[in-house]
Amino acid sequence: MDNPRADKVAVVDEVRERFDDSDGVLLTEYRGLDVAAMAQLRRSLRAAGGDYKIYKNTLVRLAVSDLGVELDDLLTGPTAIAFVVKGDEGQAGDAAAVAKALKEFARANEALIVKGGVLGGKRLSAGEAQALADLPSKEVLLGQFAGALQAPLVKFAQLLNAVPAKFAYGVQALIDAGGSPDAPAASAEPEATPEPETAPEPEVADGGDDTPTETSEDAPVASSDDTETESPQES
Repeated sequence: MDNPRADKVAVVDEVRERFDDSDGVLLTEYRGLDVAAMAQLRRSLRAAGGDYKIYKNTLVRLAVSDLGVELDDLLTGPTAIAFVVKGDEGQAGDAAAVAKALKEFARANEALIVKGGVLGGKRLSAGEAQALADLPSKEVLLGQFAGALQAPLVKFAQLLNAVPAKFAYGVQALIDAGGSPDAPAASAEPEATPEPETAPEPEVADGGDDTPTETSEDAPVASSDDTETESPQES
């Protein structure tokens, strides 16, 4: 640019800075949109995390000439750029949400045409920009990612909770069986019952046979009549 005016230089610097700071850009053709439609489009894009700007194509070409991305064929006709704005704390913007807002507006306003864009330093075709609108939003993707990380932790927590529960079931089973957690295990064999002592058998006198001996009370008593008297001898 020979002897560029200061205002053009400022615009080129602004566009270059916006390309550098944004998480993505989508180039559109807005031919046929009136002022009210443009205002409505800007509001919907702002709600989705985007910023809609119109620059001269020649100035945009100068701004992106050193970015390594060829956009000359997209910079024809009335062109407006939807920048994907970073979060307040430098968080990544939601390119899918911005693309979805453009797609929703284009359904009711056929004059809006998405021509392509740049995402992650790579050029997007018109079809790729449309496919970007069909992706889940950043919040949904983060929720799915968090769920994938949380699943193993939930299983681990359930395992930890199951350990005391199983221990409690085991203790209760022991109590139901008649034991206690602190009591020693009962012997499986019952204690032997002592046999009653028997009286010793009476001793039998050795009489040569098994016939009991008669006592004096059983023996017959000699009668006085049966007693023979010894007569004196005759001299």
